[in-house]
Amino acid sequence: MERLELRLPPDYVAALDPIAHAEDVSRGQVIRDAIRRDLKRREKAKTPVRADERLVAPLRALLAEDFAYARDWSDLQSRLAAKGYRLQEAGGGLALHALDGRRLCKGSELGYGYALLVRKFGAPLPGHAHRAAAARALSPPAARAPECPAAAARSPIRR
Repeated sequence: MERLELRLPPDYVAALDPIAHAEDVSRGQVIRDAIRRDLKRREKAKTPVRADERLVAPLRALLAEDFAYARDWSDLQSRLAAKGYRLQEAGGGLALHALDGRRLCKGSELGYGYALLVRKFGAPLPGHAHRAAAARALSPPAARAPECPAAAARSPIRR
């Protein structure tokens, strides 16, 4: 272990003493445990996986007609495969992958989120594990959870 000098305000030191006493450890151990927990929390925190807009914009243009004119999930996947792509489940949504398996972007980044496609095709993506997302998308608008009024006011889409 490396030795480190740490200067703390008196109220922090005063707060450490009862914790160290209750756990029968040193102040240093309380601090090490707190740092370990914080590092573990930061490690687990998901960072948003956003695709580069310089990649997404050309894909959006290339695939727009396929998304617009596909009749169902099978038709959409066939159209995408003809251009070297496929949609795959990604969490509660979809991601576009190259046929070699490389993840390129989320469906929503192309303008076609999972809920939108479920409503368009009237069915979930076959084999998609998150049935609740599809059920919400297919439910009548009145049954869906109300939108945040502030977000609805900012949205260019009127429902």
